[in-house]
Amino acid sequence: MTGRYVVHLPVVATDLARAKVLARTADRSLAFLAHVDPGETTVSAEDDQGVRHRVVCDNRLETGRRCVLRVDHETPCASRLPRQPPNAARRHR
Repeated sequence: MTGRYVVHLPVVATDLARAKVLARTADRSLAFLAHVDPGETTVSAEDDQGVRHRVVCDNRLETGRRCVLRVDHETPCASRLPRQPPNAARRHR
């Protein structure tokens, strides 16, 4: 028997994209806890839990930390999320 256990926290989303967003949000919210490993976060369909989709890039950086970007990112790996300008979400017409 191992000395490690994994907590499975079922949260329901209507599709894979929303499930990934929700999982990344939960990862960021719990990142202050030393035992949370965002690089191992996955999501699966409720009726096919054996097929898991990774949410966060699992590459280790030179510092030993994991990359915090989405699994399909095209930029170099990073230990923190890029900052966005305060009005980035606002659309200009």
